[in-house]
Amino acid sequence: MTDSVLSLLPGDFPDLDDSALRNGGERTLVLAGGCFWCTEAVYRQLEGVLEVVSGYAGGSADTANYRAVCSGTTGHAEVVRLRYDSARIGPATLLKVFFGIAHDPTQLNRQGNDIGSQYRSAIFWQDEHERRLAADYIALLARQGAFRAPIVTTLEPLEAFYPAEDYHQNYAAANPAQPYIATVAQPKVAKIRHYYPDRLKKETQ
Repeated sequence: MTDSVLSLLPGDFPDLDDSALRNGGERTLVLAGGCFWCTEAVYRQLEGVLEVVSGYAGGSADTANYRAVCSGTTGHAEVVRLRYDSARIGPATLLKVFFGIAHDPTQLNRQGNDIGSQYRSAIFWQDEHERRLAADYIALLARQGAFRAPIVTTLEPLEAFYPAEDYHQNYAAANPAQPYIATVAQPKVAKIRHYYPDRLKKETQ
């Protein structure tokens, strides 16, 4: 995301009460924010995030593979499934990072040069509490004018999550010199470390 689309700095994004979804043990959250390599790299930095799995959601099992999804015709989005300890980090913080750093929610069916519905901005909700929290946070960002363009993030019910192929998992950490990772993922990782130093896992500091 280019800073020009932001009206607020990522560290100044508002907080939202997520107490209904806190201290309930481990939970999962499925987010689509463009290329899953980059989104995964951001969330792996955060304390309380126990696991990040790249995958696909929004389409059927028979086309849940990278070759098919890249055609943009399967209905899938590239997503990450976050497994987190809700006592240590809440879903509102995860959404704050999603909108402020992980991707640009004002781009429709694309992220930068990645174009197609598989790169759409979406939150795949699993229950009504999660759906309402996401809708309330989008409304809060709009009221506070966090972006200079409308948020186009869709809220879609999670029918199924399909893990991506093994070589996609933890891709950014395993391939730091890959040009796409160096130019797109690493600046986002630098931002999460800058704006959320108190939220980082000790091994990433």
